Amino acid sequence: MDISKVEVQPAKKVETKDSQGKVNGWLMELYKDKETGQKTEGYLTAALPGAFKGYHLHRVRAARYVAIKGKMKIITYCRENGEWIKTENILEAGKPERMFIPKNVATGLENIGTEEAWLINYPDPAYDPSLKDEQVEYTKEELEQGIIK
Repeated sequence: MDISKVEVQPAKKVETKDSQGKVNGWLMELYKDKETGQKTEGYLTAALPGAFKGYHLHRVRAARYVAIKGKMKIITYCRENGEWIKTENILEAGKPERMFIPKNVATGLENIGTEEAWLINYPDPAYDPSLKDEQVEYTKEELEQGIIK
């Protein structure tokens, strides 16, 4: 082992806010792609107790979630027969499960535990900041009214 190959790199961490501008947690990049160093291959999203993050969908990327701390309700809206169909799933640390969410599925995350909840996401393909219109924001009301953006 060559000790000169051991390194510490900065990891981008940003505070996240809900649609009213209230802090609901944070997000931290875990891994960047080796080719360009621009795309995020893995990140950690954290939600404060009782906080909600979303709704949004990705036009290009699928999400792959694993809970590593706390308990998170993942609410999805998928288009079927011309309407949004709602489903709910629970991911909980200590329960070895992972969840796949395809592109074009609106997703919200709600921390239903008493501690900060953490999800790791390995998006497929990796998050590319140059794709400006890839993420689409929705409100619950818009989804319930069947609006497509």
